[in-house]
Amino acid sequence: MNRRDLMAAGAATMLAGPALAQPAQARTIRYVPHANLPNIDPFTNTAFVARDHAFLVFDQLYGMDENFQVRPQMVQGHVVENDGLLWRFTLRDGLRFHDGTPVRGRDCIASIRRWGRRDAFGQVLMARVADMTEESDRVFSIRLNTPFPKMLDAFGKVTTSCLFVMPERLANVDPFQNITEAVGSGPYRFVQNEWVPGSRLAYTRNADYVPRQEAPSMTAGGKVTHFDRVEWLIMPDPATASAALQAGEIDWWEQPTADLFPSFMRGAAARNIAVDIINNSGLIGIFRPNHASAPFNNPAVRRAVVTAINQMDFMTAVIGTAGVEGRANLRREGIGFFAPESPSASTVGLDRLRKSIDAARAELQAAGAMGARLVLLNATDLSSINAASLVGADLFRRMGFNVELVSTDWGTLVARRASRNPLEQGGWSGFFTFWSGVDHWNPSSHASIRGHGEQAWPGWPTIPALETQRDAWFNAPNEAAERAATTEMQRIAFEEVPYVPTGMYYQPTAFRRNLTGMLKGQPPLFWNLRRG
Repeated sequence: MNRRDLMAAGAATMLAGPALAQPAQARTIRYVPHANLPNIDPFTNTAFVARDHAFLVFDQLYGMDENFQVRPQMVQGHVVENDGLLWRFTLRDGLRFHDGTPVRGRDCIASIRRWGRRDAFGQVLMARVADMTEESDRVFSIRLNTPFPKMLDAFGKVTTSCLFVMPERLANVDPFQNITEAVGSGPYRFVQNEWVPGSRLAYTRNADYVPRQEAPSMTAGGKVTHFDRVEWLIMPDPATASAALQAGEIDWWEQPTADLFPSFMRGAAARNIAVDIINNSGLIGIFRPNHASAPFNNPAVRRAVVTAINQMDFMTAVIGTAGVEGRANLRREGIGFFAPESPSASTVGLDRLRKSIDAARAELQAAGAMGARLVLLNATDLSSINAASLVGADLFRRMGFNVELVSTDWGTLVARRASRNPLEQGGWSGFFTFWSGVDHWNPSSHASIRGHGEQAWPGWPTIPALETQRDAWFNAPNEAAERAATTEMQRIAFEEVPYVPTGMYYQPTAFRRNLTGMLKGQPPLFWNLRRG
């Protein structure tokens, strides 16, 4: 019996415990997220799991449908005046926070300010804001010093950090300090006293929530809830999650691992479990080098990694070779610096992905980095990152690096990657991770392509040319000018290498077939879901 079989056999013991002793109640949905949630602040925590949690609790001024079109959500509507320099927003009537207080213009303004200090898109907006004013409880205005036609795209985006509206008292918390309670106006209330980090979270239906009278589509439209309670359960390993799903002890496993989801599609399991892809924008893998320390402070060394990369090797390790109904191949290669189906995508520079270890070794030798020490961070509790890290460590060793693979949990990795210390003082050289295709749709929220030095996402590349083209995209008068800017960004990125794209895959989700109404898109959404 192998290790996987042993874990599966032992899962019954775990499921007999108090948390999972009885089958899921008809009015409760039990869900296994892809990661633990150690921090409930959706502005300071940019991890997907923090965003997913926030969409239960908070609401947005604007939502985004599955076609990536922005639609009013908390607002009744808006008007634009003075040649685009004045925007006036009117909130829907009757909006209330979970603590019973009404949602007012001042709450929206405070939330925009706090979000705008942390989010890349928000920072661009705030640089253009002259002032924000509460004209009445339901009306607030934003006066700009420069027109910003992408205002609504910023407000309604689903990429982290999303603009969630919170009470003024929480929004006034220093944006570099975590809020300690999650109080929103969304369709579910966070049950704080049941939160056990690393184990479980719970939410109860917000009976006071008034959905929009529109069909739901991703984060837009009417958020009608049919469950009284949502429970997030953090499983100790994939085999336990698989056993729980097959036994009906959980309803939905967000990200089954590549070696297990094929088993749901055959035999008795297939009668009770559905496997589907709800995020059709895919997940894009990247290797993030630390530009602040050797050897990756040398662009020639970063380019050598691009030369060595075989994207299909990485994606095969992450998701395997099996497909699902409607998508026979879950892997894609030839991925550049923007999502391949986005308007920003380009083929410029893709020939740099040469898949050649010999050529990469020669480049590394010429750069004087043969034998250089690398400290690679790996999150073993996230199977996709662990798989990519193991492939990457092997690749780097074959290139000629001296590799130390530091394996921890995701939370520890996130904490360590914030350090700018040298390697001998606990620093790091690089890590592998994944972004949703929507995150790489255009430059607005594409954090990993930024080149603004110490203010950049961990890795801290200083590439002014990228910032120049990013500004050109924001100021572009038409789609042709936008595309010219993103094409030039990709050319620069293959030359300067803010990160290395490692391919793209589509992640299936698995759920009991008696769940219906699951919405397409991202994040995982809990409205419109029914049982039966």
